[in-house]
Amino acid sequence: MPDQSSSAAPATVVLAGATGALGLLIAHHLRQRGATVRALIRPASIHKAEAESLRVQGVEVVAVDYNSLPDLTQACAEAACVVSALSGLRDTIVDTQTRLLDAAVAAGVPRFIPSDYSADFTKLPEGSNRNFDLRREFQQRLDQAPIQATSILNGMFMDLLKGQAPVILPGPHRVVYWGDADQPLDFTTMVDTANFTAAAALDPTTPRYLRVAGEVASIRELQAIASAALGHPFMLFRAGSLGTLATMIKVTRTLMPAPNEIFPPWQGMQYLHNMLSGVAKLDRLDNARYPDIRYTKVGEILG
Repeated sequence: MPDQSSSAAPATVVLAGATGALGLLIAHHLRQRGATVRALIRPASIHKAEAESLRVQGVEVVAVDYNSLPDLTQACAEAACVVSALSGLRDTIVDTQTRLLDAAVAAGVPRFIPSDYSADFTKLPEGSNRNFDLRREFQQRLDQAPIQATSILNGMFMDLLKGQAPVILPGPHRVVYWGDADQPLDFTTMVDTANFTAAAALDPTTPRYLRVAGEVASIRELQAIASAALGHPFMLFRAGSLGTLATMIKVTRTLMPAPNEIFPPWQGMQYLHNMLSGVAKLDRLDNARYPDIRYTKVGEILG
């Protein structure tokens, strides 16, 4: 277990995507851990409420042109780690992150954490998930760069079980699934993912991948958890095989392609398929690497 206690000056962490939901949480936990945080903000967002929230926390807010390598390089100066929490499609995940990576290398930053925060996309075949394909494309560039990289893999954000992921349905008291009800699934809250990321950003000994799951539960176990947390017996509803779900994805993408949306309906369905298939399951968890973190369980989120 790495010892992060030190009498040295606080490490400076550069944070991109700091005004998003995850970025704000990462900034908070970095400050809680004593880091100096430099948030890179697009000029149009410099006076928005999110930027002001960062300032109140003691974060240095810097307006940058993400299309300018010199701008980004200057903003990365003297940082110990660059953390990306950028969200978007190819122009962001591949193009903008590549410029950020190039700037980090040019500024001599030793470490880089990309905006992955997902199930294990490294094990998935090309074409099974549009957003994962983009991360894999950037991964190839990152692995060729002269910088120490660490990806945070956390399964699905547990918070989505409250409604955005159509799995636990409180109204009809059903847990909906495709495939095998006993396939283990990885869930981590956004808060816990941010806390883990902050700890990793301040840990110079991180490996290429860190895998964390606040709770590992199958669909059948989610049924028992939901029943206990919500005080009603939940029933399982098998909507079909994984092949059925794959067909639904193709039909939905054909009828509602929404190519410019980050999370169109078919994208969420792809994520579910990746998890329910077991292919994107996290093999080995690093939860114990930072023993100060107490992980939230599914029952706490639902209750």
